[in-house]
Amino acid sequence: MAERILLSSPHMSDEGFEQEFVKEAFDTNWIAPLGSNVNGFEEELAAKVGSKSAAALSSGTAAIHLALIAAGVKKDDIVFCSTLTFSATANPIIYQNAIPVFIDSDYETWNMSPKALEEAFEKYPQVKAVLLVHLYGASANLDEIVALCKKHNVALIEDAAESLGTYYKGQHTGTFGDYGIFSFNGNKIITTSGGGMLVSNNEERIAKARFWATQSRDQARHYQHSELGFNYRMSNVVAGIGRGQLKVLDDRVAKKNYIYNFYKDNLSDLEGVEFMPNNEWDQPNHWLSAMTLTGKIRPIEVMEALEKENIESRPVWKPMHLQPYFEKYDCVGTDVSEKLFENGICLPSDSKITDEQLERVVKIIRGLWE
Repeated sequence: MAERILLSSPHMSDEGFEQEFVKEAFDTNWIAPLGSNVNGFEEELAAKVGSKSAAALSSGTAAIHLALIAAGVKKDDIVFCSTLTFSATANPIIYQNAIPVFIDSDYETWNMSPKALEEAFEKYPQVKAVLLVHLYGASANLDEIVALCKKHNVALIEDAAESLGTYYKGQHTGTFGDYGIFSFNGNKIITTSGGGMLVSNNEERIAKARFWATQSRDQARHYQHSELGFNYRMSNVVAGIGRGQLKVLDDRVAKKNYIYNFYKDNLSDLEGVEFMPNNEWDQPNHWLSAMTLTGKIRPIEVMEALEKENIESRPVWKPMHLQPYFEKYDCVGTDVSEKLFENGICLPSDSKITDEQLERVVKIIRGLWE
């Protein structure tokens, strides 16, 4: 069997930055939650993306959950949510016993359609928050979406789990809304093995999120809790990995862009092939290289051909409004997200992939058209 080529796997720095911070945690016996690595990771990540404050948490999902709480989302409140995403975006809405209303994508960005969002505001004027996703590291149309949220005085939460290192008009995604979240899951552009970060310019709200994330323990000699709390804080060991990974973020973004351009240069001439679009205002991290196939060759044929050669690929996310659990909830828009799911495929985008391996992937795919 040929050497395995992965979709996107953890990639520790060659310099061993992560080990230095983890060793410090062990040497000082600060391996539990909190410690200098947690504080350092929060400060360094906030500085990197240009946010005033950050809270290091156990997952990106936890960050979304706390962002919804911070935004005041409660039982039976409506939250607009991108439908073309992973379920971790939508699940916290249910944790709050709130009601998701899913918003369709547009072809220009593959992200939330401003037109569909405007229609949703007209249909559900009582909405409490908008939960926007930057899919596969490509920015949504933030100018229009931010303007709509401000017009209707509704909180904007950016799920930037896939877009750390992505810029919209020179500003980091995740910093345009009231709250932004990042994920450091094992397959993300940088990883802590598992973890997330909540960022905001509202330092008071971030301080409150840290309080909720540590079981809402009141300042008292005894254990006292006046609010519902969660066990959501990141450990000092995990944060050490994150601090080391943050040092190589720019290198990872550069490699992911190289991979995307390699595929685009070598596959765009094939009948029916179109790549996830780049817009003039978007500087994506290209976490995953995605394309659509609308000709005679279908995505499943490409995935099966790659699988036979021990190469991992993946369909584009199945929209939330098509998922068995969420299909009872409304979706505003047309069928763009459904078409992207039907025709889309994510190609191997591992930051450790070699040119030889990229050529191997391209050769297998091109062979289906011959």
